[in-house]
Amino acid sequence: MERIAVFGSTGSIGQSTLDLIALHPERFRAEILTAHRQVDRMFANCQTFRPSLAVMTDSDAARALRAQLAQTSWGSAITVADGPQTRQECAASADIDTVVAGIVGAAGLPSVLAAARAGKKILLANKEALVMAGALMVDAARQGGAVVLPVDSEHNAIFQCLGENYRCFVPPEGVNRLLLTASGGPFRTWDKERIFSATVSQAIAHPNWSMGRKISVDSATMMNKGLELIEAHWLFALPESAIDVVVHPQSVVHSMVEFHDGSTLAQLGSPDMRTPIACAMSWPKRIHAPVKVLDWTAVRQLDFEPPDDARFPSLALARQSLRAGGASSAVLNAANEVAVEAFLNGGLKFGQIFRVVAATLDQLSLSTSQVPQSIEALLAIDQEARGVAANEVSRLHP
Repeated sequence: MERIAVFGSTGSIGQSTLDLIALHPERFRAEILTAHRQVDRMFANCQTFRPSLAVMTDSDAARALRAQLAQTSWGSAITVADGPQTRQECAASADIDTVVAGIVGAAGLPSVLAAARAGKKILLANKEALVMAGALMVDAARQGGAVVLPVDSEHNAIFQCLGENYRCFVPPEGVNRLLLTASGGPFRTWDKERIFSATVSQAIAHPNWSMGRKISVDSATMMNKGLELIEAHWLFALPESAIDVVVHPQSVVHSMVEFHDGSTLAQLGSPDMRTPIACAMSWPKRIHAPVKVLDWTAVRQLDFEPPDDARFPSLALARQSLRAGGASSAVLNAANEVAVEAFLNGGLKFGQIFRVVAATLDQLSLSTSQVPQSIEALLAIDQEARGVAANEVSRLHP
């Protein structure tokens, strides 16, 4: 029985993981569940999966969950804890074998690093762990003996194409380049002026995938693909120049690997996150997932086109941060999180997200040229970047 800690259990990655645990109760147990403040959904998860520990990072939410559990005949068997520090302790706990890193944003970084140092099997859906702290994450995984398995559909596709003997953080043999596919998001065919003034409801209406609000906006700006490019650089130990992005609006081909001999391998499937999660959960074997298989008589056309940096500058900004090195990628991520939050709250126009990120990178280019040697130093840079980005938001939208 594999004991799993699902970090971000009330989010889309967490819920997809729990679907698979429910389908294979003889193989997996949800030992620890964490969430921020979605009490009702966490209570429902506790009712179904009966974890030993439920963690709410928000203290008020933890109190509310305790009160709900106290009204049941089974709730006394579940310990409820609160606070971000508890997540790190859970990630390193001897009571679990696997950590599903499904927390979105920089908030998920400390627990992922703790799991890596403790030598856990990590299903990595939190791309910010590598975007912000690639060098620290690789060192922690190597020293702790952790097994890192990518869950993002694109990186999982590449991982599958590289064969069952491949392990992350090692340059793959015979590879010419990696090709990350992008749907193009909801604004793929829009002109630049129309994109600039897009609304929140338009930005989160992804044509293919069901995702949270923040990641949906990242898809609409194509920053999600920029972050994935940085993540691929660390996961597969290849330079930025060997990683390309191609827009594929059908979202059937999830990514491709081009080899030196001219061969290109691709992984295809329906746009359902339960496929890459199932692949990582059961690796190196396969388990059943309740996913709709492709109907090859219905797949009439697969289109591919180059990304447009003029309309979507995110990829160029991501490449700029990778080439700059140091803590530049952490600055990129922090500025993007601030800008997206401002947009979602009505404090920024959609097209101004790019401006906030670019301005923050420019202002901090000299002070972030060195690689942070500790998580504390990294988080200090993250906070500095957030301050600069917030000031830029205020300047653009007083």
